[in-house]
Amino acid sequence: MRLRLDRNVMVENLRGYPQELVEKLRGLVAEGVEAQADPKRQGFYDVKEGGRVYFIHISPRSGRVILLASWREEAPPPAVEAERGGALAAGVSPSAV
Repeated sequence: MRLRLDRNVMVENLRGYPQELVEKLRGLVAEGVEAQADPKRQGFYDVKEGGRVYFIHISPRSGRVILLASWREEAPPPAVEAERGGALAAGVSPSAV
């Protein structure tokens, strides 16, 4: 699906990722980017661009983007794997979760 939000969208950086990463994500969602919706949780998405994955939540109340995790596409961090119920450990590809 194509995800495109307002140019002035707020991105909350809860885990203290580098500002360049946050600005890149803000630009992606403002311009429009392919995103994969989490089939089990409404408002959660994987956004992939340039070998990097951004795991985000879009607040239904405020419309803000919450950056929950980001990693190089080859290896998601253990916290994301655990958060997704171990689906990655069970052999399910990241794009299918």
